[in-house]
Amino acid sequence: MAKPKITVVGSFAVGLTIRTPEIPVFGVTLFGNSFNMGPGGKGSNQAVATARLGADSALVAMIGQDKFGEIATDLYKVEGVRSAHVRQVADSPTGVGFIILNEKGENFVIIDHGATSLMDDTFVDEAESCIQDSDVVMAVLEAPLSAAMRAMVLGRKHGKITILNPAPATPLPDEIFQYVDYLTPNESELRILLGLKADDPRPSRELVDILRSRGARNVVVTLGEKGALIVTDSIDVQIPAAKIDVVDTTGAGDAFNSGFAVGLAEGRGGVEAAQLGIACGALVCTKLGVIPGMARRDAVDEMYRSLNFSQGAEHVPA
Repeated sequence: MAKPKITVVGSFAVGLTIRTPEIPVFGVTLFGNSFNMGPGGKGSNQAVATARLGADSALVAMIGQDKFGEIATDLYKVEGVRSAHVRQVADSPTGVGFIILNEKGENFVIIDHGATSLMDDTFVDEAESCIQDSDVVMAVLEAPLSAAMRAMVLGRKHGKITILNPAPATPLPDEIFQYVDYLTPNESELRILLGLKADDPRPSRELVDILRSRGARNVVVTLGEKGALIVTDSIDVQIPAAKIDVVDTTGAGDAFNSGFAVGLAEGRGGVEAAQLGIACGALVCTKLGVIPGMARRDAVDEMYRSLNFSQGAEHVPA
């Protein structure tokens, strides 16, 4: 059986992570521990994760000609991610992200996109042949909106499944939704997409209907410890999460999207693909660090079987 082919248009950044007793406030110095530095960026994370799940994965991204950029190129060689469309530039640094974790595994993140900010639709056009050869095209919003939108347009042009993970969230023009097969926000991103506060108290299911009325027909909302909500013209269910001991939630969204994309690329339906995503998201939360936590296929399949999803999906009233 041929490997499913996935192209991710997104970002690379080096993550610098430290654990503290609590999330700091400005003006306060805290002692931390468990410092870790490693590869990150949502696009890169998803390319690596889909490769570990058995996909033929390609990344479209920009990095700097610096030591952090070498971390990216070394990673893709080790993980088997195709990087012909990862461009190194001299006039901008590789992106970085500073991640602070509290004792509950919750995180606080600050990002400098660096070279990623130089991506545009013309740059994405250079990867059109790669997109044309894919089964699924993914994009994230760490890349500029014009680049993410161009990825969706080219994916639709060539009849591919398109997934837009709107993270970090920003209000989107309704025009983009006609090119997106699946929109995959988390609960706070769902609200920001609608111009609301990230903690707006209205039920997510209600807000999904508003988003769908704007043209986002297939919406998958990741709900953390509550699982995932998937709403389309024919599906309206909430899928339960796995019960795990959480170590670090960083990367859970990337892991979910990767499993979801691979499931779709393998021909699974939306619910079954989302269930595979939940298994991936659960496993990454059991380890410290995103790349160390991204599971390989045998571990994901074992988790998937243990969750017995046939018993758990439930209809969510509109």
